[in-house]
Amino acid sequence: MCGINGIVGFSNLQDASAKLILMNQTLQHRGPDDNGTWFSNECVLGQQRLSIIDLSSAGHQPMLSNDERYVIVFNGEIYNFLEVKNKLQNEYQFKTKTDTEVILAAFIKWGKKCVDELNGMFAFAIWDKQTSELFIARDRMGVKPLYYVFENNTLAFSSEIRPLLKAGFAPKKIDYNSLIDYLQYQTVHAPNTILQNVKMLMPGCQLHFKNKTITTEQYWDINSKINTNLSADKSYNEICSDVNKLFTNAVESRLVADVPFGAFLSGGIDSSAVVGVMSKISNHKVKTFTITFDESEFSEAKYAATVAEKFNTEHHEIKLTPKDFLHEIPNALKAMDHPSGDGPNTYIVSKATKNAGVTMALSGIGGDELFAGYDVFKRSLSLQKNNWVTSLPSFVKEATAQLMMKFKPGVASNKFNYLLNLSNWNIKNTFPYARTVMLNHQLNFILAKPQTNFENKVFNQLKNIPELKNYSLSSVSVAEITTYMQNVLLRDTDQMSMAHALEIREPFLDYKLVEYVLSVNDKHKFPVTPKKLFVDAMDDLLPSDIVNRKKMGFTLPWKHWMTNELKSFCEERIISLAKREYFNEKNLLDFWNQFLQNHPSVTWSRIWYLVVLENWLQQHEVE
Repeated sequence: MCGINGIVGFSNLQDASAKLILMNQTLQHRGPDDNGTWFSNECVLGQQRLSIIDLSSAGHQPMLSNDERYVIVFNGEIYNFLEVKNKLQNEYQFKTKTDTEVILAAFIKWGKKCVDELNGMFAFAIWDKQTSELFIARDRMGVKPLYYVFENNTLAFSSEIRPLLKAGFAPKKIDYNSLIDYLQYQTVHAPNTILQNVKMLMPGCQLHFKNKTITTEQYWDINSKINTNLSADKSYNEICSDVNKLFTNAVESRLVADVPFGAFLSGGIDSSAVVGVMSKISNHKVKTFTITFDESEFSEAKYAATVAEKFNTEHHEIKLTPKDFLHEIPNALKAMDHPSGDGPNTYIVSKATKNAGVTMALSGIGGDELFAGYDVFKRSLSLQKNNWVTSLPSFVKEATAQLMMKFKPGVASNKFNYLLNLSNWNIKNTFPYARTVMLNHQLNFILAKPQTNFENKVFNQLKNIPELKNYSLSSVSVAEITTYMQNVLLRDTDQMSMAHALEIREPFLDYKLVEYVLSVNDKHKFPVTPKKLFVDAMDDLLPSDIVNRKKMGFTLPWKHWMTNELKSFCEERIISLAKREYFNEKNLLDFWNQFLQNHPSVTWSRIWYLVVLENWLQQHEVE
């Protein structure tokens, strides 16, 4: 796990070298164990290393091939690198025990198709000195980030945006369309970022640079991975057995490390299953970490303790008070590479985990998205079933909307009002409202220039989503994975954990498990009980009180903090944001006051991400 940087297509080597060194320094938090640079007249590469596999100096990067034709920088982990290495033993003379060298050998053997052999989380770049060509690839699920700027025939790339800003490649100007996207969804969906000209390489994609031009190509597309024949002839018990085997293999492959490791434990189904399988496989006590609160309604401590006791883990409770959080807020926001409505919770638990001597931890991210754990799965099926509502006369729809807003005002009623205006309640149309933070009428209220229609990136993202009969839950899974999970959860997890040089691994995102579960018929996954298929597949691994407890989610008591300890912090930034050219100052301040007055349509999440945005813009001096 590391941070990587590179520049190609420049005209001044001295200038490019100085910029690369600055970029490396900006990424030092991601890889404090080692750093390296490599320079040529056409390409410069840099890396900050966090040693996980082969801790010796043999793992130093940038790494050259035996014939010194190829140079690689790599961020991530290849979980099946030993299998790939065995295939190449007669093809390449290995000098290290690293997965980095395996990628290099695989590229020499298979070229761009080397990615088909790799199972892991990765972003890597390989320079071919002979052909003056750069090859970049990103993992299938988008766990590891890769940002780039291509301008004036020069390509600069990095694991984070901040090095591109520091080195002057990224303009300090906000992209207006990306601002709208952020206001709608508390994030900016790849390939765009909040900044003009800064792009993100999409998951499952490759980028080629040659002759001062770039091309991108998709080598793995989740939209094509619903294979209705994969489990069609299998019984439910056989499917459960397959899921158990695939999940167990995913956990086991992620325990390969030469450093101490642990797991995040919330006491929910997903993290409990990860810990349970880890405990069965590992020869040592698993270290587990959970956040606890004085506010009992937010604390999952008792559930986590139940799991820790069952699996005899070395359990660590991280008690959090408003005072503690207030102290950490500046640090968490400083660690934020890209503005987001989420993240500080991961920052805090990552810090405590690292302080306990752990360098790598497993997480339950992806379980809800894959096994229909969110309410949006049931809701989407219900909307499809009741599609007849869309054909009702307009006056009936309008009367229904008015009644809802009168007797149950709030976010849900606002969204339902928008749904009533749709012509079809298929997943492509309804899902975009599931994660919407701010609806169009709210945007028009706070923006300086109201619009009749706003581009919606999630609608665009779902154009190619499959909608197959009896596989609607898989379609929702694809929608969740390609929007909220990849652009919020994974991005936040990476930036907040790597702020402490802590590597996070996600077994639920093993692409073989993902492809299989997406290909399972709805009748086996329908969420009658929470994540029924996965729970059944785990046999009696999980305690019944964990399986049947009310889902809480990993959240913090934001509303209380924002109206008390964090009130002045938030208010200062809202006032400052309101003065920017894109916003209607009076209306945005009214929006803030509505929150303070407990307006049902202005919840804490619709304020906090505005606070974060202004803080990030100030921190990076972005116009």
